[in-house]
Amino acid sequence: MKIAFTAPMKPLDHPVPSGDRTMGRLIVQALESRGHDVRVASRFRSWSKDSGEDVQRAIRDEALAEADRVAGEWLAEGYRPDVFLTYHLYHKAPDWIGPALADKFGIAYAIVEASRAPKRKTGLWAFGFEAADAALARADQVAALHKADSECLADVVYKDRLRVLLPFLDAEPFEEAARHGAATPHSPLKLLTVGMMRDGDKTRSYEVLADALARVADLPWELTIIGDGPNRESILARFPETRVRCLGAMEPEDLPDLYAAHDLFVWPAIREAFGFVFLEAQAAGLGVVAGDTFGVPDIVRHGETGLLSAEGDAEALAANLRQVLEAPDRAKTLGDAARAHIAANHRLEAGAQRLDALLEAALDQRWDRTPAPSRPAIVPDQT
Repeated sequence: MKIAFTAPMKPLDHPVPSGDRTMGRLIVQALESRGHDVRVASRFRSWSKDSGEDVQRAIRDEALAEADRVAGEWLAEGYRPDVFLTYHLYHKAPDWIGPALADKFGIAYAIVEASRAPKRKTGLWAFGFEAADAALARADQVAALHKADSECLADVVYKDRLRVLLPFLDAEPFEEAARHGAATPHSPLKLLTVGMMRDGDKTRSYEVLADALARVADLPWELTIIGDGPNRESILARFPETRVRCLGAMEPEDLPDLYAAHDLFVWPAIREAFGFVFLEAQAAGLGVVAGDTFGVPDIVRHGETGLLSAEGDAEALAANLRQVLEAPDRAKTLGDAARAHIAANHRLEAGAQRLDALLEAALDQRWDRTPAPSRPAIVPDQT
């Protein structure tokens, strides 16, 4: 199958690492593993931190000009994909390119990861909200990455075009690292957290974590932080220097061994869509203590692979931490269950199968809207 791809929230080659960039790359990797021909149609980024209709209109005009450029390129090459696939759109990052090209070339249009905040229907983000809604309504298939987003999308996407596609990862490097990890928990337990140190929800998560750890200061533990950013100095000042080490930002290939060298992953997950780090931690054999936010309970099983508490509740997070710190063997129990859970539900192969089903459904829906009597079978390219 020929698939044209774009990521209006953050292009795949964006220099700043994030779970969003990682997930976009994994989607392409998963599709290519199934023999599909994936082509990045455009690197155009529609995301903007600035609100207001004038700003959004200017971005729309640039996006439509980019769509015209891509269309000209395709026509010159004689290229026509089967599906246009967009990864991650919302009111700050609408997709004008995908719908325009899908309409021009008469191809299916699908979206993976979309979020919708009805409160943005009016106000400074109304123009972007309307554009995102238009793309969602146009799509032949829409996949949310967790149930909470799916429920919000149901107001604008028909039921037969909406599904939940659980996130996934290339688990092999993490599973391999776990096989060489410690057989028993360390003493004291080694805690790990991974998060960028930027304004907003990330800094708030660090604040909640510092508060929670202060409430279990009577128990032995050590914390490793992986992450960096403009708020590093103020964030680290909240943690006891003698019990915390910060490694800064790390290369992706170094992360599996670092995860596996610890006993428990902890992160409050303020306003996290699902938290890609929770997939990585569990794949490496770490149980999770985290906030019960949006898609987190879809990938972390409370009481089995981790312990979840109300979002932003430092006292409840500390209580869950205390449960494990006072019974260190529980860290291994949670970690073993976490590793098995990822292997069964969130490996790259499982994600590729779910993506296949999504795109086949998009083709079916697109064909149902045409006068043609039936849709021909499309076999994934094997070259």
